[in-house]
Amino acid sequence: MARFFVVPQWQGSPAARAMLLSEGANLIAGDLPRAHTQTLDVPLAAGDSLGSGVLRKSAIARTQALVGEALREHPTQTPIVIGGDCSITVGALAALTGGTDDLAVVWCDAHPDLHTPATSPSGAFSGMALRAALGHGAADLILNPGLDPERVVLVGARSVDAGEEQALADLPLRRVAASDLSDAGVLAEAVAATGARRVYVHIDVDVIDPSELGGISDPAPFGAAVAELTAAIKGLRERMPLAGATLAGFAPRSPADAVHDLGSLLRLVGAVA
Repeated sequence: MARFFVVPQWQGSPAARAMLLSEGANLIAGDLPRAHTQTLDVPLAAGDSLGSGVLRKSAIARTQALVGEALREHPTQTPIVIGGDCSITVGALAALTGGTDDLAVVWCDAHPDLHTPATSPSGAFSGMALRAALGHGAADLILNPGLDPERVVLVGARSVDAGEEQALADLPLRRVAASDLSDAGVLAEAVAATGARRVYVHIDVDVIDPSELGGISDPAPFGAAVAELTAAIKGLRERMPLAGATLAGFAPRSPADAVHDLGSLLRLVGAVA
């Protein structure tokens, strides 16, 4: 059975209006089943970098601890984590029942999120989230031990910073382009090839083409279609058990954005839940 954990964290985002991510998380929560949904009381204050090179690190570390506590209280339920900014996945993976040794991670995002504090132009943790999950970055924010990069499938990444290009060249990540999702079996085949026995699906909604979603902080053209991504995830779940999932990055700029986008977002929730 799935359990929803709503984590309205905004501190990991570099966006000028990052606090819209908290509003987005709460809007999605309004359409989730109340009996199976828990909203975490995340810090509202910005927090401090503590000399780490990660903006608002103290608030992010506190939220990671809250996510860990919440997930560990429900070890038999499949966690569906709703953000907020996409870096909440790092804390969820750290608390995942059964650990990560047999896990593949599907990282659906317009950006590869492979920065470290040394390469990030913004200092925002969301741009470091996958690298942190791989075990690199600020010591007390990373996954330890980190994910096996050969079991990470990067989906829809098309906006790559200069500081991430070397990481993409060095790391043996598997990649699936947004255009590849027109074949619903491609994602399942890529994950099966990792040899993993379970899968965690991370979705930052900026993986979706901005023509289909308006509430995206940093839109990038040529993204995935909602229908194709949901079909690919459903096909993946027919091949492999779901260990958990994240849906993050919804930042509605207006009530009209929220009304327009919620149907698509709930289709993505349905695909993982």
